[in-house]
Amino acid sequence: MIAFLGIIILIIGINSKSASLYAQQTKTYTLEEVIKLAQEQSPDALIAKHTFRRSYWNFRSFKAMYLPGVNLRATLPEIENTYIDFQGNVILNNYINNSVGMSIDQRIGLTGGRISLYSGLSRTDNILDDTSSYRTNIINVGITQPIFKYNSYKWDKLIEPIKYNEDKRSYIETNESVAIKALNHFFSLLLAQVELDIAKKNESNYDTLYRIAKGRYTLGKIAENDLLQLELNLLKAQASVELSQLDYENKLFTFKSFLRLKTNDEIVLVPPTNIKHFDVPAQKAIDQAKSNTSAGLQFQRRILEAESQLNKAKLDGRFDADLNLVLGLDNNAHLLKDLYKNPRNGQTVSFSLNVPILDWGEARGRIKMAESSLELVQTAVEQDKIDFEQNIFIEVMQFNMQKKQLYIAAKSDTVAQKRFDVTQKRYMIGKVNDVLELNNAQIDNDNSKKGYYSSLMNYWMSYYKLRQLTLYNFQKDMPITFDVDELLK
Repeated sequence: MIAFLGIIILIIGINSKSASLYAQQTKTYTLEEVIKLAQEQSPDALIAKHTFRRSYWNFRSFKAMYLPGVNLRATLPEIENTYIDFQGNVILNNYINNSVGMSIDQRIGLTGGRISLYSGLSRTDNILDDTSSYRTNIINVGITQPIFKYNSYKWDKLIEPIKYNEDKRSYIETNESVAIKALNHFFSLLLAQVELDIAKKNESNYDTLYRIAKGRYTLGKIAENDLLQLELNLLKAQASVELSQLDYENKLFTFKSFLRLKTNDEIVLVPPTNIKHFDVPAQKAIDQAKSNTSAGLQFQRRILEAESQLNKAKLDGRFDADLNLVLGLDNNAHLLKDLYKNPRNGQTVSFSLNVPILDWGEARGRIKMAESSLELVQTAVEQDKIDFEQNIFIEVMQFNMQKKQLYIAAKSDTVAQKRFDVTQKRYMIGKVNDVLELNNAQIDNDNSKKGYYSSLMNYWMSYYKLRQLTLYNFQKDMPITFDVDELLK
């Protein structure tokens, strides 16, 4: 019997310990914590991260194009077995050629040309007479220079850095968009949490009032109609709890999915009510937007690209020339040891020219179209700049207005709560018998509570939209930046 009791106690102890291990804990999140999580691990943040990485490596590849390139060239081997007709006699050629060489090539971005340095060695074996010969290019310097041609290198060196900086700023803007999405999910869940709390509180209040009303009805102090109204209010409150609970669970699932949270802990959000109000000068916001955002660079890039196309239309197919120059030392020998004795100078110069005599106005048409495109882009950019500044100005005005709106909402919430508390207490002690007055006080209290949190959401939403439009942290009075090296890890 004692042993049996010991086993039962042991089982109870194990179950109690297991229950404590798996007990649900409460995890609280502030708005800043949610935004930070979203910018670290949400799907949108990860997509933005990899998109920027691609832009980074694309820009690195572009810069590498202008660095010296070292190339190894080899033919190991080339077998030639041909017949040729020499002075009426058919001669068989049977050779094995092997060659190896190394070159250093460098693009010249300023002129659009290319300079190369080459050194190579080749050996030819005649299979028929079992002889060998060697040839070397000891050192060759070659220059290829287009003349009067469109220089894509020059324009790319202007446009590609702007594109890269534009992508850097776009990444920050995307991160701010993620912050706005996180804010939406935060307040969506917070409002669901508030509505559930309100519903539970109303259920508790109406349950108490209904019990008191039944006693008063028995004593004949209230009419049956008032009792039925309170019972109806209790039923509505119970239904509201069920609906609010379902809505909260749906919002909680969406919240966890967006942040990729894998936890069963109870989540409680802390309302961001600790606000240090400040006004944002409109001109400062506009100036910061021009300096920090991708739009400011985009305006510049669009005009440069249009100017590039106009330059291309003016130069392509009009008067094309290419200059090719090769200078160097080379030699031939039957023995490898004699190959570098008394090398010979070698020069090759060529100048090619292409001048269209009659193109029936094709080139002129391309130029006119490119000129029109440039004017169109300039006009569109000027209008976009106006709209850009106007959009920021409106957003600044909306943000500066939120301070007063939030104050009114907070004051309304305080007044409505006090009115409901007073009306409820007066009803419970019998000084107020009008159920409709109690209902109105409860409805106003609920709406004011929700209105306050909606105003709180509008305040933070307006602030983060302003951050996204300007890429400026007005709380810390500094531009929003990120560490590229940290992102590439």
